[in-house]
Amino acid sequence: MFAAIPTDHQLFDPQKFALQFAQASSPIKAFREALQQGNEILKSRFQLSMNAMEAVTQRAWFIDQILLAVWQRYDWVSTDDIALIAVGGYGRGELHPYSDIDLMILLRHPMNEMMQQNATAFVTFLWDIQLEVGHSVRTLDECEQEALADITVITNLMEARLLTGSQALFNDMVGRIHPSHLWASKEFFAAKINEQNIRHEKYHGTGYNLEPNIKEGPGGLRDIQTVAWVAKRHFGARTLHDLVHHGFLTEDEYKAMMAGQEFLWKIRHLLHIMARRREDRILFDHQRSLAATLGYHDSEVRLGVEDFMKNYYRTIKDLSSLNDMLLQLFHEVILYGDLSANIRPLNKRFQVRNDYIEVTNDKVFMNYPFALLEIFLLLQQNPEIQGIRASTIRLMRQYRWLIDDAFHRDLRARSLFFEIIRQPRGLTRSLRRMNRYGILGAYIPAFGRIVGQMQYDLFHVYTVDEHSIFVVRNLRRFGILEFRHEFPFCSKIMDSLPKPELLYLAGLFHDIAKGCGGDHSVLGEAEAMTFCQAHGLSDYDARFVSWLVRHHLLMSITAQRQDTSDPEVINHFAQKVGDCVRLDYLYLLTVADIRGTNPKLWNNWKDALLVDLYRKTQHVLRNGLNNVPDKQFHIHNIRSQALQLLQGSHEKKIKAFWDDLGDDYFLRSSPEEVARETFAILNHTNTEKPLVMERHNTQGSTEFTVFAHERDSLFAEITYFLEQQGITIVDAYIIPTQSEFTMAGFSVLEESGAEIHDQERVEEILQALKDALSRDTSVPFYPINRRIPRQVKYFTVPTRITFTQDRGNDHTILEVITTDRPGLLSRIAQAFVNCDVRLKKANIATLGSRVEDVFFITDRNNHLLYSSDQLDALREELSMVLDVEKEVKMNTNAKVISF
Repeated sequence: MFAAIPTDHQLFDPQKFALQFAQASSPIKAFREALQQGNEILKSRFQLSMNAMEAVTQRAWFIDQILLAVWQRYDWVSTDDIALIAVGGYGRGELHPYSDIDLMILLRHPMNEMMQQNATAFVTFLWDIQLEVGHSVRTLDECEQEALADITVITNLMEARLLTGSQALFNDMVGRIHPSHLWASKEFFAAKINEQNIRHEKYHGTGYNLEPNIKEGPGGLRDIQTVAWVAKRHFGARTLHDLVHHGFLTEDEYKAMMAGQEFLWKIRHLLHIMARRREDRILFDHQRSLAATLGYHDSEVRLGVEDFMKNYYRTIKDLSSLNDMLLQLFHEVILYGDLSANIRPLNKRFQVRNDYIEVTNDKVFMNYPFALLEIFLLLQQNPEIQGIRASTIRLMRQYRWLIDDAFHRDLRARSLFFEIIRQPRGLTRSLRRMNRYGILGAYIPAFGRIVGQMQYDLFHVYTVDEHSIFVVRNLRRFGILEFRHEFPFCSKIMDSLPKPELLYLAGLFHDIAKGCGGDHSVLGEAEAMTFCQAHGLSDYDARFVSWLVRHHLLMSITAQRQDTSDPEVINHFAQKVGDCVRLDYLYLLTVADIRGTNPKLWNNWKDALLVDLYRKTQHVLRNGLNNVPDKQFHIHNIRSQALQLLQGSHEKKIKAFWDDLGDDYFLRSSPEEVARETFAILNHTNTEKPLVMERHNTQGSTEFTVFAHERDSLFAEITYFLEQQGITIVDAYIIPTQSEFTMAGFSVLEESGAEIHDQERVEEILQALKDALSRDTSVPFYPINRRIPRQVKYFTVPTRITFTQDRGNDHTILEVITTDRPGLLSRIAQAFVNCDVRLKKANIATLGSRVEDVFFITDRNNHLLYSSDQLDALREELSMVLDVEKEVKMNTNAKVISF
């Protein structure tokens, strides 16, 4: 509730204002100047103190004075029948710089004509002096009717505060909305819980979003207000501290809630000032500046903005936990307080009361610390239990300090943790509860360090702890019957795993060293080994989990950034994996990891890439690493099978064409594709026109092949055309023949990452591409202008260009890491043309705003780039294209806000 602050003549002096008003050329000018002066004083004070609580209450008092001064300009005749009332947040006496100023003009009787004119003039004048007000005009009867019909109205009226006018009228309104008259506390509580659930669903049940809403998101300011509203409705509480007196909050919990509110208020206050409007989202536009203003600085290990957001996420996690606990306590008291308890014992430490588990006495955790883990195992073993009683949650929070070195050495605790991991049901739910109540971070200190840890990019949409639990959840779903339809291949592999719990441990630990500096895979390997050894795993199992953590990125990197059509790449990957069991575990972990990083990342193309790598590697491992067929043997098999399919055709002509084509084409084509495309090319009579063919029976993408006269700009022309159509290229190859023709293949997706399912659209694209390539004159490369998402502008990726010489395959591998933007690939292709470089193959990967593209290139004679001059020239050309000619100038420098 709003507590009146002492008169502040510096902020607003009625006598001084009266003098200024008299001298002003217009009333509007006088009030605007007073508002401007007061706002500047408030900003200056906040800059010095950074005390948000003072700032919001002082601003509310200041606006009170302005409104009273305006109200007094009108003749309201009978002040016994009218009142000006602040409602909502303003009624609580909380105003951030651009918060709504919610007012209600309360009447005893309907307005007469004069009062109507005055009310209209009053509100219009407020708008004229640039006060953002929301207003309503209601009689007592209308207040009651609308409050009865709408939970939002009754909530706003509960916050009502009389500014001026009839105290008796105000008291009558308070009486009309009393819980004894309407919205009894049970109804109100049920409606508020439903309202909160709907609100949380809008944010997918988590406040851990990249651009969280500080007011409406889970753990945000609205959750604190919900607790306060329920307390006021049921207990008549004036402040949250009253809940301490009612035994619902401890003094420490109250202080934690108020500290959290102050932190969120401080951020919200700064957001309003930075945006110069009401803004409750912590947008990327402001995150760096917020961090700098609040004193977070970059270190060698982490960015200051990451530390700031980590503090934010941890704050809302604690507030969300308190909100859950308090609302459950209210649930017991308000909804079930009059019902007799149904108690069922579980063991001497725990019992079930009305479907919620609780300790049998308040000393359970003190006497049996291992019970801090046992409670989660009991929840898994008794799925009918709906949750943990709030009083027991409080005890868990109170005694989690008992999870110390002695606790870790306790065989009972270690056994309980592994029983939780091994349970056939409820693992994800238990891990989430353990994380929410701080038990998981206490038991695994390294996990505690990643709680709330964000990564400042558009690729990782969850904090590290949330992501890790999502990965375990994805792994668990592979083994649950009702989810088999999602990933049937993964579920089939999951059924064959000898020890699934080792996979869950790897999922929990795979990113546990993020934010520690250094290679998180290497550091995580050591953390996993220490944990597994301390928990009595066999040396083999401990090394197995550690190996998975160390190499959890190996499969995705190989599939997306290497030429997996090359048997040597498969053989090298197979040697690193070692056996089929490791391959199974690594494949499942890779799929779960990608899906748990960003819901938009997974698509059928990535699925197909990983399955292809899995099957090829499995074939090599089953035949034995010492019996790996070489590249020429593989090519011979493809050609032999394709030739059988082409029976009846001119064999000598076919072989001559294949010899002219070279080896690379056969490495990335099936016998069926070779046969069909060979037949089409040999029967293509008008060789002056390009031949464009769609590949059939492909998975995850639309693939097509182009056969055309050789020209240096072919790759650039095709990429430019496709990018103009809003098509994303994910894979490409270019094979020049010895007879001045070129075979090119492309795998493409919609811009959204989905497959192109409309066959008519595919045919239109291919026909348009054929027409474009048939033109005698080349088309100039104009910039491709498409809207870049707002968020991308704040995530520039420093351009990195690296060359690696692959002498065995006689090509140079170029890796380009840079910021994504429209037309990027065709610009790189144009740089190749300008530097006399030929492309053999391209692997295209876009990760949020980050592009990681790999190109396999040669010189004009189809050899790797020996010349350092040519490498330097290509590097310079790419740097110019990627850095100097960016269509969007991006500024990521964080600035401390100036008031």
